[in-house]
Amino acid sequence: MTDQLTVSVLGTGIMGAAMARNLARAGHTVHAWNRSRAKAEPLAADGIRVADTPADAVRAADVVLTMLYDGPAALDVMRQAAPGLRPGAAWAQSTTAGIAALGELAGFAREHGLVFFDAPVLGTRQPAEAGQLLVLAAGPADARPTVTPVFDAVGSRTVWTGEDGAAGSATRLKLVANSWVIAATNATGEVLALAEALDVDPDRFFDAIAGGPLDMGYLRAKAALVRDGALTPPQFAVATAAKDARLIVEAGERAGLRLDGAAAGAERLARAAAQGHGDEDMAAVYFASFDESK
Repeated sequence: MTDQLTVSVLGTGIMGAAMARNLARAGHTVHAWNRSRAKAEPLAADGIRVADTPADAVRAADVVLTMLYDGPAALDVMRQAAPGLRPGAAWAQSTTAGIAALGELAGFAREHGLVFFDAPVLGTRQPAEAGQLLVLAAGPADARPTVTPVFDAVGSRTVWTGEDGAAGSATRLKLVANSWVIAATNATGEVLALAEALDVDPDRFFDAIAGGPLDMGYLRAKAALVRDGALTPPQFAVATAAKDARLIVEAGERAGLRLDGAAAGAERLARAAAQGHGDEDMAAVYFASFDESK
């Protein structure tokens, strides 16, 4: 197959819009759809055709890429797209859908003759815009040449985790990785809040750990967003992180685990969203340490 493909991107939020632009820059024909068309309209300036419906967006597509809120949202949109789907097309399902949703998604693919790829990504707004995401993918080896140009356009590297997308090996790895991201972000928020409550200059903390095993760039980056009041536009929004945190807790429960830290982190993210920080960067979970929004 030629490396120049027709790719349909369903869902053009923070991640989907960046992925669509990088696909167009790579020379692919890109169709895009978003539930709120106004959010997709700016993509027209990049040569991307903005469709009115999912079915219109996927007509003639070699690859359909979904980047939606969760598993039920992905299934709902693909059902709307069904009249336009081409049997034999590849479906790169990049939504963080969780383990429980994968069965229905893969079942839909089978019913409509689609080649299903479980393909979540690691990264936030900045790497998405730079085409530097890490793609975690599972799907049949003989069909990978179809999706490889797509993954190459949106990511710096693809890690193949298996040959059966329905088995969810890529999604499971994504949940493990996100559990660390969410735990680190929650810890960052609590460190800053505790420092404030105890009248400790955060810079003293950062100086104390500088260059040692406790130091990490992610801690400093997320802390800087809070301290500088730079929580918008978000790299990864509180509301989305709260959804992922719930999926992580549910995955642990399915495996017979008690993930107490993850459960507490999910609760903190939900509290920050309820305080009005849902559309801010997930670093705004810092505010969950206070009874009222600061």
